Amino acid sequence: MGRKAMGIRSSTAPTLIDVARVAGVSPITVSRALGRPEVVTDATRKRVLEAVRATGYVPNLAAGSLASSRSRLVAIFLPTIANSIFADTVQALTDRLAAAGYQTLLGLTGYRPEQEEALLEAVLGRRPDGIVLTGTEHTQASRERLARVGIPLVEAWDLCERPLDMLVGFSHEAVGQAVARYLLGKGYRRVSAVGIDDPRGLRRYRSLVAALQGQVVAPVTAQILPAPATLAVGREGLARLLQEGAAGEVVVCSSDTVAQGVMAEALSRGLRIPEDLAVMGFGDLSSAAHTHPSLSTVRVDGPRIGCAIAEALLVRIAEPAAARQPLRMDVGFELIERGSA
Repeated sequence: MGRKAMGIRSSTAPTLIDVARVAGVSPITVSRALGRPEVVTDATRKRVLEAVRATGYVPNLAAGSLASSRSRLVAIFLPTIANSIFADTVQALTDRLAAAGYQTLLGLTGYRPEQEEALLEAVLGRRPDGIVLTGTEHTQASRERLARVGIPLVEAWDLCERPLDMLVGFSHEAVGQAVARYLLGKGYRRVSAVGIDDPRGLRRYRSLVAALQGQVVAPVTAQILPAPATLAVGREGLARLLQEGAAGEVVVCSSDTVAQGVMAEALSRGLRIPEDLAVMGFGDLSSAAHTHPSLSTVRVDGPRIGCAIAEALLVRIAEPAAARQPLRMDVGFELIERGSA
């Protein structure tokens, strides 16, 4: 149905009143459905959204944020979108926030605290209602700025003793220790690693090395390449290890993507997995169970992390007094034994 057929003037921009007339509800109900969807029924919100689409109405979000002191915006900073290790977390997080009437803004830090600082400088001017940071490593300037603005903040995919505000993640040191125990239990005594210069991946690697010390027949050898994690990184990393005669019995990788590259390079050289070379990943991507052989890895519950972040932010935004009860949630991880190691 066109706007003329609905009796709406085509010479001016559609208004909230136009939407209310088409939806058959009051203007205040339209306002609530768009700004506070949790206070209206799903059926009402659906009617309003259909009317918005039919009329072409564009909400004045700036005016709404001035009136309510809320922007309905949450900023999410990720190291990269080059692989899907964060995909489940972001999907669950954005879905829950969208259901509560919040939009999300993604920023990419490239694993660099300085880039995160620059993004914060740009985003804070929009006064987001919440901020999600990946990891706990930030510049001092970022820490001071975030402490002053008082915006609800969640650090994700990590654990530390003194978070900036709220924290939802797991211990990378514990992952390294668990992988070491697993490999030793399988009888591996010559271990190598391929990864990228991701600070959390490097912490897992250092923890692995420390846990293996005195338990293996040779020092752990490694190839650490520049981010992001790609299949090419895995192939190049293994090629370098083999050239140096340092591949060992098993290669521990910083991500499943890198691990799949290692497997591809090994198979291209006629190596059998795991008989000639075992491979261990991290992340349990959807493809990990379907490689040949299937990839042994570490599973992190990304959807649980995303939902926990969203709920923590929504509670804090609705009840600022909740700041007196800081959140520090360890979601843990799970070792997944498959065919590659």
